[in-house]
Parts: sequence; C-alpha cells; structure tokens
Amino acid sequence: MKKTLIVLLGCFIFTAVNAQSNYSWNGKKCAVVLTYDDGLNIDLTNVIPALDSVGLKGTFYISDYFNGLNAQIPGWKKAATMGHELANHTIWHACEGGSVGREFVKDYDLRFYTVKRMTDEIRGMNNILKAIDGKSKRTFAYPCGDQKIHDTAYIDPVKSELVAARGVRPEMQSIDKVDLYDICSYMINGQTGDQLIDMVKQARQKNALLVFLFHGVGGEHSLNVSLEAHGKLLRYLKQNQNDIWIDSSHG
Repeated sequence: MKKTLIVLLGCFIFTAVNAQSNYSWNGKKCAVVLTYDDGLNIDLTNVIPALDSVGLKGTFYISDYFNGLNAQIPGWKKAATMGHELANHTIWHACEGGSVGREFVKDYDLRFYTVKRMTDEIRGMNNILKAIDGKSKRTFAYPCGDQKIHDTAYIDPVKSELVAARGVRPEMQSIDKVDLYDICSYMINGQTGDQLIDMVKQARQKNALLVFLFHGVGGEHSLNVSLEAHGKLLRYLKQNQNDIWIDSSHG
C-alpha cells in the first residue's frame, strides 16, 4: 500500500480502513497510535523530545483552554515540521458538568451549549491550527469523551471538515470494526512501562488497533505517566517496528 500520510490518527486509520482489502495493518500485526491531550507544556518539553529521540511521531490534541496557546505557537510550529500532528480538541474544551467527578467543569459546560456553538469552536480551532502548520486535514478528540449536546451528536455537522474523531472508550478493535468518528482509546494514568508494553503485546495477539491517550507525561496533569514508563514504551515500539505499524511518511 502506498504510504501517503504521516502519523495522523484519523489519516492513519482512514488509509488502512479504505485501502486495505485483507484487513491487515499495512502488512503488520497491529497498529499503535500515540495521542496526547490538551496541548500541555510538557508535550513540548517532555514528550516531543522523547518521540524525536527514537524517531516516532505523535498526535497532539490541542485546546487553548489550558496553558495559553499563543505562547506555545513557536514550539508547535517546530513540532509540525518534525512530522507530529497538531489536532483539534476545540478552543475551550467544553465538557458536560453537573455530575460527580465533573466539578472541574465551570465556564464551558456542554449542558448550556448549542450545537452551533460547539461546531463554531471546532471550526475556529481548525483555523487556528491551519495558521500554525498550514495543513487542512485535521483529526478531532472529544473533550472528556462527551459526544452529545443533550441528545444530539455535535460531530455530525462538521464530519466533512474532519478526517476522524477519537473517543475515550477503551477497546482494541480489528480494522473492519473501527468507526472513524468514534475511535477507541486507552486513557493512561499511572501505568508502568511494562504494563504499557503488555497492552501492545495484546494488540499484536489480536491483530488490533491500540490508541494510547496520554495527558501528563512526567507531570502537569492529574492523569499522569512517568517519563520512565513513557520512554520504555517508546523504545519497545521502536524496537518492534517490523510487527507494529506505528507511523508512515509523506508520499
């Protein structure tokens, strides 16, 4: 199969789902995608240097809500030139509040959003990211995994403007089971390097897609994994590229 896209989560899956007839991951046993949410400062200081050191690429779901995107722009521009994906996590990271565990949801509460307000935020973030990296193809991650405003799936009006969307449901799926607008992922929090590697081994056994969802890597978020564990995973992936489809390149 011709490699035409870099390791963009949706483009990666889109290429495989639409171009493979034998349900294999580019001729390999499984596929692994590394995703990082919220556009944290540690993405620039910890994660990207770690990825670059082993020649792997990541998908970074960026929101302006957390750290102030303006100050990060030079770093994200450099990351894009290195082949990392800058992806859409909305401007203000709106989630549905009003339940236990969602006390952090304050000003940007989906209960008080309209679909138009949310789609405007998605389109606005697409424009911001295009100004940074010049790209038009973009993937999306649902903030907090929330996909609806009341009973309406807010992704529907903007599907044509997004390659794919990642959710938070933990599942390893075969290539014929992947829903491009609800890609499953495993939220990582506190696992050891060996535990992360065991997940990759499971994906190999199942001939499945494994999407890692990281927040903090060495700090900055309550959902966190150590630098040591993250680095051990990256080294394992690099050493096993013959069996694992991790990235592709511009064609």
